[in-house]
Amino acid sequence: MRQTIVPERTLLDQIDRESLSPMMKQYVEQKDKRPECLLFFRMGDFYELFFDDAKIAAKELEITLTARDAGQKDRIPMAGVPHHSADNYLNRLVDKGYRVAVCEQIEDPATAKGLVKRDVVRVVTPGTVTDTSVLYEKENNYLVSVYAVQNYFGLASCDLTTGEFQATQIITGAVDGKLRDEIMKLAPAEILCSASFLDLKVTAKLDQEKAFTYTVLPDQAFEPDREASYWTEVAIPGSLSMQAAASLAYYIEETQQQIPVHLKPCRFYEIETDMQIGETARRNLELVQTIRDQQRRGSLIWVLDRCVTSMGSRLLKRWINRPLLNLRDIHARQDAVEALKDDYLTRTKLREALGGIYDIERLAGKLGLGSINARELSSLEQALSKIPELLEILTPVAAKSELLEHIASQIIPEDELTAELQKGLADDLPIGLKEGGLIRSGYHEEVDELRSASEDGANYILTLEASEREATGIKNLKIGYNRVFGYYIEVSKGNLNLVPDHYIRKQTLTNAERYVTPDLKEREEHIMGARQKLLIIEYELFCGLRDKTAERTQAMLATASAIANLDVLQSLADVAMRESYVKPVVNLGTEIVLEEARHPVVEKMLPSGSFVPNDTMLDQQSDRVVLLTGPNMSGKSTYMRQVALCVIMAQMGSFVPAARATVGLVDRVFTRIGASDDVGGGQSTFMVEMTEMAEIIHEASDRSLLILDEIGRGTSTFDGLAIAWAIIEQVANPGVLGARTLFATHYHELTELEGAVTGIVNYHVAVERDERQVHFLHRIQRGPSDESYGIEVGRLAGLPEEIISRAYIILQQLEKDNAGQLKYRLKRPEHIMEGQIDMFASQLALQRENEVLGRLRVLDIRQLTPLDALNLLAELSTEAKHNQGKKVRGDQVTEADHD
Repeated sequence: MRQTIVPERTLLDQIDRESLSPMMKQYVEQKDKRPECLLFFRMGDFYELFFDDAKIAAKELEITLTARDAGQKDRIPMAGVPHHSADNYLNRLVDKGYRVAVCEQIEDPATAKGLVKRDVVRVVTPGTVTDTSVLYEKENNYLVSVYAVQNYFGLASCDLTTGEFQATQIITGAVDGKLRDEIMKLAPAEILCSASFLDLKVTAKLDQEKAFTYTVLPDQAFEPDREASYWTEVAIPGSLSMQAAASLAYYIEETQQQIPVHLKPCRFYEIETDMQIGETARRNLELVQTIRDQQRRGSLIWVLDRCVTSMGSRLLKRWINRPLLNLRDIHARQDAVEALKDDYLTRTKLREALGGIYDIERLAGKLGLGSINARELSSLEQALSKIPELLEILTPVAAKSELLEHIASQIIPEDELTAELQKGLADDLPIGLKEGGLIRSGYHEEVDELRSASEDGANYILTLEASEREATGIKNLKIGYNRVFGYYIEVSKGNLNLVPDHYIRKQTLTNAERYVTPDLKEREEHIMGARQKLLIIEYELFCGLRDKTAERTQAMLATASAIANLDVLQSLADVAMRESYVKPVVNLGTEIVLEEARHPVVEKMLPSGSFVPNDTMLDQQSDRVVLLTGPNMSGKSTYMRQVALCVIMAQMGSFVPAARATVGLVDRVFTRIGASDDVGGGQSTFMVEMTEMAEIIHEASDRSLLILDEIGRGTSTFDGLAIAWAIIEQVANPGVLGARTLFATHYHELTELEGAVTGIVNYHVAVERDERQVHFLHRIQRGPSDESYGIEVGRLAGLPEEIISRAYIILQQLEKDNAGQLKYRLKRPEHIMEGQIDMFASQLALQRENEVLGRLRVLDIRQLTPLDALNLLAELSTEAKHNQGKKVRGDQVTEADHD
């Protein structure tokens, strides 16, 4: 659990407030309002921190700690960062667990009477970071709020950078598990909650998954009436989802000092309306990141993400995490993908057009927060200018799909706004808003006049410099400017005797003197007056353009949402074409039929054409449970995962990697794959396995898909077999569960259940064996496996041949003596052997001699040439002599004795 670090107030609580300077009194007043934050206090071109905050910032940011007078006995600590690069420092502090309050000058210092007014304009926390330079463009930055009442929950989430806002309540079923799964899907940067939520078991479970940042809110934050304007007619009055949403809106208003105009009305939803994929299944199936290193490469999203825009990539992740249950919506997506897949030329043109569209969602978010700069506003204009071309390309193909037609109707060109921005914004824009250069020449008459006056004044200064050199005879005389003294004339010490009497000395340097003249000061006032007025008017005009654009924020967000949907659909179409995917039949039936199906990720990681496709037939009415046997490393887990991935892809609207596919609607996907100890939770491997299995049994329905791998292997053989047997009976029984299931096991005894328990069918992974080794064919075939080939897997893994040989001997003895007993004890040697012990040498030699005899038995001498026969005879002779040379020292253990 990670909670916000609250700064100390050791120094601040010791000061004499009455003797503080006026500016420091202003600082302390603002700091008192936000004691939990580090305060970035704007002073000119810097953000300054004082007292304890300064010490923290200097240490955490590795910047210089200085000091200044503040009316106290001793100078107070101070540290500062330039305002133009403040976001970098600010985000570093947030990453370290601090909250940062940004206190700005809220009036122009040039027009202020007395001390410039300052106030906190925003508070930055992990969930309210909006600096796109530190956010991953393909991921949302979610802020989540949880409201808990007894064992029921309300959950709300928001991405402040895009305005997405939604809420739900969790009041039925395994509520802790559902809450955990929903939070893990969102992967929030910050979780808002009440103090009591931190003590719940579900919170402890969340902390084992990830180190979330929690922020505790007061009880009044969860009162739904506070933010009534954000509830839609779909909201249920008094629901837990409303209270969670209210607290989230409260927090946004507290940190941003406003409800941003780009924040969308809260969408209330129910978890059960989409296919539910728990966190365990999401992790095991590697939907959005790999298990090994948590990277996108090697996950399903890595394969499917051919999106051109970051908006599309973010939406694709949501589609993968939330496949559909509504057949109409699934078919609409499929038809759209098909239309785009079949029209290569249009799809190519769409990808090119989408490539010129920047992240409208996040640019609109900056617009809504009032933090957009001139370059970003120009980027927004450029994105909007591409919309007419995009619509022109989309319109013909949209006629082939109801969904594409709807998307086209939601993409609204902003022709008037785009033209205004193009006309008003300059080409080469600065980052700052008060440095000039914002407005294009010809847009505003007064700007043009002031700009001309400013430029004429600059030209006059250049002319004056030349004329003064001529008049005084000082060849190196130059005219310069600084913000303290304004314009000045600089003369080197060697030419001071040539300085005219009307020059007025202003500043003495080591090697020169600086002067002014009445004419120069008059020109300065004219130039600087024009320049200052120009900066003010340019800023005002920019604000006008920004405000006019902000009026279209919600419309632009609707357009952005439609473009993101289009981008995901073209991405799925592009992948389907490139990878030879087919359109699956998704219906209300009970069959899952996949012909020549492949694992979408594994086939991409292997050389082209080397992946072995397989068929699958699951039917809730008959073949409900596929009991899969076969050796390790033969591809059982890959096969089971590919079935689950094909189902998920089908229900998210994607085509699937198969020759033909039919998917009867699946409401939930469960996996029990692999096992590991939960050290933090004090649970063994077997306990983790049984806990997850219990959740599956309680939560699954006859519409679910279960992927179960090696159930019962974490305990003794008979216990594990009994547990696996009981589970498979329960799963297969239509009167109890009757879910479609893939059940991989090494308990070959379970294969006897086919015929004894209705719905269970045996399949195995084919293996080919020659006289030297086994070959895994990765082909799934009907019937049980005859062997587990575990020892051969050991050989493939590189175990020494002596161990492999000895293992076969022990295996044969155990199989011979097995009469229901589980434990065996091998007899000790009767004599202690001297030197290096070679317990397996005689048996290894015997096996090698058998191999020589085996090769002779299958030899067809009629196919050998005389030379081949001589070479083979020499080879076999050498091998036989090598075996004869093996010496056995001591007695060989050959018997197994029962406990």
